[in-house]
Amino acid sequence: MKKILFFVMMSMICLAADAATSKLYRGNSTYTSDILYSWDGRHLYHGNSTYSSDILYTWDGRYLYRGNSTYSSDILFTWDGRKVYQGRSTYTSDILCTWDGTHILQGNSSYSSDILFTVSHGHVYRGRSSYTSDILYTITGTIPIPVLLAVI
Repeated sequence: MKKILFFVMMSMICLAADAATSKLYRGNSTYTSDILYSWDGRHLYHGNSTYSSDILYTWDGRYLYRGNSTYSSDILFTWDGRKVYQGRSTYTSDILCTWDGTHILQGNSSYSSDILFTVSHGHVYRGRSSYTSDILYTITGTIPIPVLLAVI
């Protein structure tokens, strides 16, 4: 009985761990063959992997690092909750994009003409569009904007 209980508990843990992983798919797809990246809440992995050798980026909630690193020399982006900055900077001149809750806008802009991407209902669309034909990526789960920006 203990072995059966142990097996059931381990199976539930494995399923919960897999369910907690977000995926980024190519286009309007959720087929396994279209998985581009996997996200576990801290690391972005290449493809459908969660092996440490496949870590592309590490996220700590404020900084996005290159690879499996948290060294300041490996900081790619800084996030303040609304803006993504180049490197470790928070200077206005280093703003790469602005997040308004639905759109990723170029630089420090709030103009609709500067919308690069729309993120809505589990999809990333080109520009201000929400047409199916403009879906670039499908997301299951959630991926932070700076991490998403690094791959789009």
